[in-house]
Amino acid sequence: MSPYYLFLGLGIWAVFGVLIANYAKRYMGIGMEDFFLANRKIGGFISAMTYSATTFSAFMMIGLVGLVYSTGVGAFGFEMTYLMFTVLLLGIFAPRFWSVGKRYNYLTPSEMLSHRYEDDKVGMVSTIVFLIMLIPYASIQMMGAGFLFYGLTGGQVPYMVGVIIMAVFSGFAALWAGMRSVSWTDAFQAITMLVSALILLFYIFYYIFGGPVNFFSTISSQNPELLQFTWNIEMFIGLSLPWAFFALTNPQVSQRMFVSKDVKSLKRMIIFFSLFAFIYTIITSLFGFAIANYIPGLAVADEAMPALLSQVPTVLAVVIFVGIFAAASSTLGSVILTLSSMTTRDLAQPLGKNLSEKQQLLIGKSTIVLLVVVCIIFASLRLELIAVLSAMASGGLLVTAPALIGTFFWKKGTSQGALVSMLVGGLVTGSMFIFNIYPLGWWPSIWGFIVTIILYIGVSLATSPPERAEEFLEVVDEEMEKNGF
Repeated sequence: MSPYYLFLGLGIWAVFGVLIANYAKRYMGIGMEDFFLANRKIGGFISAMTYSATTFSAFMMIGLVGLVYSTGVGAFGFEMTYLMFTVLLLGIFAPRFWSVGKRYNYLTPSEMLSHRYEDDKVGMVSTIVFLIMLIPYASIQMMGAGFLFYGLTGGQVPYMVGVIIMAVFSGFAALWAGMRSVSWTDAFQAITMLVSALILLFYIFYYIFGGPVNFFSTISSQNPELLQFTWNIEMFIGLSLPWAFFALTNPQVSQRMFVSKDVKSLKRMIIFFSLFAFIYTIITSLFGFAIANYIPGLAVADEAMPALLSQVPTVLAVVIFVGIFAAASSTLGSVILTLSSMTTRDLAQPLGKNLSEKQQLLIGKSTIVLLVVVCIIFASLRLELIAVLSAMASGGLLVTAPALIGTFFWKKGTSQGALVSMLVGGLVTGSMFIFNIYPLGWWPSIWGFIVTIILYIGVSLATSPPERAEEFLEVVDEEMEKNGF
């Protein structure tokens, strides 16, 4: 494909994105809360779209499509398991995050942990875990853009050009007007993702298979193996468990539980996200089944979507390319903004103590630039280590789950239990991934999670709970009741 078409399509899309970001800046106030949480004034639809765009990265149109292409219905089951748990966790935790966030003005999930466990070190350690696990994950979004540009143009556009374009757009959205800019551009990007996917699905149904009925009958008769569950239980649980807790353990999405302007907006966020996620998951899974029938025998499953794009009309290929780029850039921008807020509030502030809000905001904005540069460096190296760390990300983040759950449901949870469980659990999980250790065939994330739970409970029972732990839980119940949950 000629680079001209890709740059033209991306340029048109980027103009709209920049205009939206600039418009968002007009409504930006001053201070940390406005920059990082849009002053907690985001409505239901925008909340749902920024949650959706942040959650669904380029993994869906590349990774999930490839998984379905190679393994069939098992991949669909894995993604639906994630979705069901996410909706369940949002129903349980979103009202609690929102209620205490409004009561105590929390800026980040780590700040909430520090307050609940009455120890700044808990927030600092959790922030370090998030940084270690999410920087490679963010870098993968840039790598995806680089490979897409390079692959679709036959090498005419260098890999690093795609990386830089992705970095500039995501960094601009985050830096220009903070959460307000990111959330509004996320809404635009979520719509781009869904509309482009629907257009491609329509093309596949009617121009390749001759209609939806023919599509389903063809797959069931010619590719029945794709409809058989072939995943072993170790693989299914190993992949599904970390993703099942995604809504709780990934700060770029859990922070969005703070931003809704009222109870109605929060409930709408959950409902609209659930609808978006269900539709988008169905569509992307169908792509995997379709390509397996239409272009069988690919050696690398992740090349399924690029292979399809090489055989559809140029205009359609550009539209889908823009949709994938939108998914990746929204995730990247959200991760960078969240990590910068945590670096400022949960690392710099405890260490600097009396930093003014102006100084904190300057640190936060400077951190955005630094994180973008670090991600570019990671992406430019294209090291296998990045792939390993990315595989570790979901499993590594899982070690924060016991402390987060205990925040709201166990008054005997202590700072020592939270610290030891996250540190040791993270080291166990990371080491097992790096050295490829799978005891009894079970994945490192499973063993790391078990170790984390045992340590959190055991150490907490052996130490004294915070003085105001019971009071915190009473405040949670009081706020929940007051807000009608």
